[in-house]
This record gives sequence, structure tokens and C-alpha cells, in this order.
Amino acid sequence: MIRIAAVGDVHVDKDVVGRYRPALEELPDRADALLVAGDLTRHGTVDEAKCFVSEFGGLAVPVVVVLGNHDHQSDRQDDVTRVLTDAGITVLEGDATVLEIRGQRLGVAGTKGFGGGFKGACASNFGEREMKDFVGTAERYADALREALRSVECDALVALTHYAPVPETLAGEPLEIYAFLGCYQLGQAIDDAPTALALHGHAHHGAERGRTPGGVPVRNVAHPVIKQAYNVYQLLSDTVDARHEELVTS
Repeated sequence: MIRIAAVGDVHVDKDVVGRYRPALEELPDRADALLVAGDLTRHGTVDEAKCFVSEFGGLAVPVVVVLGNHDHQSDRQDDVTRVLTDAGITVLEGDATVLEIRGQRLGVAGTKGFGGGFKGACASNFGEREMKDFVGTAERYADALREALRSVECDALVALTHYAPVPETLAGEPLEIYAFLGCYQLGQAIDDAPTALALHGHAHHGAERGRTPGGVPVRNVAHPVIKQAYNVYQLLSDTVDARHEELVTS
């Protein structure tokens, strides 16, 4: 059994430091790894990244993150990534990592992702150069996630994104902004690999639970949705196939 703690959209700045830490200190008793689904900071500054490290770094479990749109706001995403990696936090963007947990291998493939919408109400790669660039960006992120997921040899595989791969976890958000909260290409990439679980954030007013067309459980772990420091999800049950397991939330 592998226990995954997950949260997103924590938006850490100086005034947030100390808010999550007491619960995070309890992680070794509750989970084997912590995954953070983007929007680690408010404006993507180096100082905010250092605040995130003081809150989420130095834990007794591995921490794996992707960046979110807020983490790109100041165009310092490379510097933000450097602050995080220097503190021992794994930052994924179109790549993957494997964590050894009690003789089992947890694979995590991650990307920020991008918008574009979902089947029947999505942008198309046609027309003006600006539209082609927009859709092309979504496709590039999805293609990188697909390759990262396919590259991993592990016992349980998790996709970690900021943008949503399915519309079900956006329920509660205005329909008009679905195209800016996720895209169907991410869901296709997740279904093209033996993914056991997909985690994302970004949709503060969305719903927690959904599934890809291929049946992969999707969980929106944005902090405003889960309303706690993290949720815990359980994979590799001895009796239930991980792809179809009813995931445990606590």
C-alpha cells in the first residue's frame, strides 16, 4: 500500500508561513509522500518561493510539485524552481520521478498543463496564429505529460498537473471559464498510460472527484476545495486493482 498526501493552490507568502506546518509535521504517520499541484506562491517571486520552502521543505517524506499559473506571474519560474530544488523539493515539468516506498515504486509524472477546454466546447488549432499558438501550447504540455507517463517503470503511476484534465472536477466554476481551467488533451495523455490516479488544482470553486474517459480517478486537490492541509489517497491495495480502487480520503 502507498499513501499519497496531496494539496494544491496553497499560495504561500509571508502571511501564510506557519499555517500548514503543524499538519505537515504529522505526515510521516499518515502518508508516504506529499504531492503539490501547483500555485505554490501568489505571484511567483523568489521571496515567496523561499516562504514555500520554509513551510513545505525539510519534511520527513519526499515532496514532489508542479508549478501553477501563479508561479509564472513574475516570469521568474526558473528561479522559483531553483529555490525549490536547492531545498530538496522535486519539481516536475514534462518529466517524471520514481519514489521507493517500502519496496514498492511510486511513479509521478508531472506538468503544469494549460487551458483550451473540453470536447464539444474547446479551442481548435485553426485560424489566427494567436489561436494556433494557444492550442499548440496545450498540446505541447499534454504531449510532454504523455511521454513522461509512458517513460516510468513503477508499481503505481500518478499524474500530477495544475490544470484540470476533465470537466467534472470543474463543476461549481462558471462554464464560461472552463477553457481557462483545463483541457481534454491532458485527459487523453493520462489515459494513454497505465495511470492509477490523476491529481490537479487550479479550480478553487470546483468539485473534488472525477474520472477520465478511460476510467482513471481524478482528484481536484486545490486547498479551497479540500479545505484542509492535504488529503490522503491510498494506492496498491492488496485486494483491489489500483486503477479502479475507491480512493481513501482523510
